[in-house]
Amino acid sequence: MTRFVVDAGAVLHLAATGATVPDVHALLAPTLLRSHTLSALHEAVFRGELPADVALDRLAAVGRMKIRLLGDAVLRRRAWELADRLRWPSTLDAEYVALTQLQADALVTADDELARAVRDVVRTAPIAALLDPSA
Repeated sequence: MTRFVVDAGAVLHLAATGATVPDVHALLAPTLLRSHTLSALHEAVFRGELPADVALDRLAAVGRMKIRLLGDAVLRRRAWELADRLRWPSTLDAEYVALTQLQADALVTADDELARAVRDVVRTAPIAALLDPSA
């Protein structure tokens, strides 16, 4: 079983395409994933990129995904340390990276800039890896 940390962009891609992740993979995310996906979808509606009903359907699809959400003190401390190390003003992305370090095999992100920034810190994988049962 491969354990992937997924960020909001990766999860929203899965919701938009209707793709399902094989049971041989476990998905993990920090608890802030809920807020990230909610905000990203609302922003897309606000900008006129998505109709509200489509966004709400995608939000429901995210809610049905089997993702273990974590957010304990150890994760928060590691995120703080990573944000300092990477010289990031925010700890939000650092929570995904910290969780990958602590509990997963790879981080799956739709954010190419984030993937480049952490390539020496954690293993990253493309969204396609989530759909490959042999990954």
